[in-house]
Amino acid sequence: MSELASNKCKPCEGNVAPYTPEQAKQMLKQVKGWIVEEGKLVKVYPFSNYYQTMAFVNALAWISHREDHHPDLAVGYNKCRVEYATHAIGGLSENDFICAAKCDALLQL
Repeated sequence: MSELASNKCKPCEGNVAPYTPEQAKQMLKQVKGWIVEEGKLVKVYPFSNYYQTMAFVNALAWISHREDHHPDLAVGYNKCRVEYATHAIGGLSENDFICAAKCDALLQL
């Protein structure tokens, strides 16, 4: 598990600024396969079947509840598109990258 995946999300207060494009670019180096698209951190996970897709979605729901940081999901038969953004600050924060790393860690078990 990456160091980022072992971190915990922290509540974003009004005094926290969203990451600049350069900061986001630096953080992307820590989460393989993720991109920034329209201000969101995005990755599509492919699966062999619906059962595997839903198992991933349910595990991700558990992580999201624990971290109190929830992605937008687009779920299909054999894929799941995960999008993170920190709505409270109107952009990307460390929490988005922590949760992205935790998503990746689910598939490394």
